[in-house]
Amino acid sequence: MSHSTTQRATTRWSPDDIGDLSGRTALITGANSGIGLETARVLAGHGARVLLAGRSLDKLGAAADSLLADQPGARLDTLVLDLGSLASIAAAAERLAATETVDLLLNNAGVMNVPSRRTTTDGFELTFGTNHLGHFAFTAGVLPALRRAESARVITVSALAAAWPNGKLTDLMSEKRYGAMTAYAKSKRANVVFTQELARRLEGTSMTAAVVHPGSAVTNLQRHSEGLLARAGVALLRRVAMGSPEGAAWPSLYAATSPEVVNGAYYGPAGTDQTSGAPKQVKLPRGAGDPAEGAGLWHESERLTGIRFTI
Repeated sequence: MSHSTTQRATTRWSPDDIGDLSGRTALITGANSGIGLETARVLAGHGARVLLAGRSLDKLGAAADSLLADQPGARLDTLVLDLGSLASIAAAAERLAATETVDLLLNNAGVMNVPSRRTTTDGFELTFGTNHLGHFAFTAGVLPALRRAESARVITVSALAAAWPNGKLTDLMSEKRYGAMTAYAKSKRANVVFTQELARRLEGTSMTAAVVHPGSAVTNLQRHSEGLLARAGVALLRRVAMGSPEGAAWPSLYAATSPEVVNGAYYGPAGTDQTSGAPKQVKLPRGAGDPAEGAGLWHESERLTGIRFTI
């Protein structure tokens, strides 16, 4: 790939450095709460039109109302999108592909720590099916809208779990053995590997793909944890490690708006253990930039979803 592997420190960057985004449209999945909602708030505050995508029209409406209460002039629309349903993904993408121009696609939504193996509408393991396959299919469907933009960006939100040893991209549907955080780690590594392959395929076009991780923040993902031990663990992390959704949105905001962003690069917080702080370019998880792994995941994702994703 042509992008540089040099890590660029951007410790002085903050959302105040974002320029005027008037005339640009940002589409954010999982935009009704947490990091997605904060990302929407900041982008709208800098003049972007923001499409809030999520499963529940009521929750999207409440999120839009909260943003408009803070920013009465914000330009907002909502899009019902269930990343666990290929039919919902196709319907949402069809609405956009016909006439919309999307400058910024932020693949932000996700599920985490599902206590027992569950499946999506289409029979995929829920965590991998939502976090990776759903976004793979949605990005493919939105491609016509991205092509209309002068220089579109696709930003996919991964996690520190992408580097965990249990995140190897084998047994993707967790059919042999299921572990909640193992499934999560696989899905987050897939986010990184997908972005690397997407960036390779985008070379020579005006589009850019980047991947980010937010560090550690308590959001609705952690609220899905069940059981006393899980709740106690989240409470402890809230005190000693995790930052706020506001700070955790910075890598996404940087990757979406900074002129210094490099195709295929990985961005995360600059603080200790990358848990918090201003965004910087960080190292990929071991082996995640391997073209063979990228091509393999791409082809398997096409096979599973039945979607031909051609740039």
